[in-house]
Amino acid sequence: MQMDDRKMRVLTAVIEVYTHTGEPVGSKLVSEQMDVSSATVRNEMAALFNMGLLEQPHTSAGRLPSYTGYRLYLDQLMQTLPLTPKERGGVDALFNVRDPDPDKLLEDAAQALAQFTGCAAFTATMPPEAVTVKQVGILPSRSKAVVILIIASNGVVKSRVCRLDFALTPELLEIYNRFATATLVDKSLGEISKIYLNSVAVSSGGYARVLTPILSGVYDLCQEISQGQFALSGEANLLSYKEFQPIAYEVLEFLGDRKNVLSLVQKAQGRTTVTIGRENSHPVLYDSAVVVTRYRIAGGATGAVGLIGPVRQNYAKMIPYLEYFSDTLGSLLAETYDEQQ
Repeated sequence: MQMDDRKMRVLTAVIEVYTHTGEPVGSKLVSEQMDVSSATVRNEMAALFNMGLLEQPHTSAGRLPSYTGYRLYLDQLMQTLPLTPKERGGVDALFNVRDPDPDKLLEDAAQALAQFTGCAAFTATMPPEAVTVKQVGILPSRSKAVVILIIASNGVVKSRVCRLDFALTPELLEIYNRFATATLVDKSLGEISKIYLNSVAVSSGGYARVLTPILSGVYDLCQEISQGQFALSGEANLLSYKEFQPIAYEVLEFLGDRKNVLSLVQKAQGRTTVTIGRENSHPVLYDSAVVVTRYRIAGGATGAVGLIGPVRQNYAKMIPYLEYFSDTLGSLLAETYDEQQ
């Protein structure tokens, strides 16, 4: 059966009405939108049903778009709606921050996206493979504690407190800093493995025992930097959609694992990727849509913003908003990292 212009218009109308109401769509509503008879629309809806582009839930007289119908709509029929000056201004105002902290910036961005879209929203940065340790410092905190500070070549700064089982003297602190600089600075994050750090501890001779907790802290910080930055917000938004109510616990448990969410970014290809229904590789998301938009930061680093929500989304509005949002966030992060170099 041929997919002619009228069938495309009927499919588009069904999707737009269903997106707004969340209820099965009858021929009368569609006929009013298209200004054609209900009988004509019924015939076209029956044809779309036979083509697998519409579904009939239970004994309802209305129809729902199938995931196949949504895919056709996204790939061929959807016309994106450009942002209004007011909407652009709202995004610009959100990022009008002086001297922003990158971690806080990602958290605020995720919260703003979740509020605007009513979905679960995440933001992430992925550092390039060539990131190195630019500076490492071991600073006194208390008599038996130090602060380990690492600055990476991509501008990311990480620190943590390391507790010791001995009192730290100024002489020991100087030795630690010289040793850390000689063995860690200019090393790539990938090179700073547990095996490498064990060899560093052994090469320190009599200082191996006291260096071990500090080197363990260095390893953890390097792992944090290599994993990039990440923020998630709006998980509870999903509870307001009836589609998620039977599977709410499973979805929230899935989102609670950072690795699960980052795997959605890794699978995304191109500028913006929309994955719907069973296109998702995770069964818990078979009734969901995932929208991921990538952006560039600087020096090979990349980032992504994403949404997880019901399949019935206003994609025509959401995708341009997400792309403008991600471009603005990427530009601000690039400026921040440049200032930290």
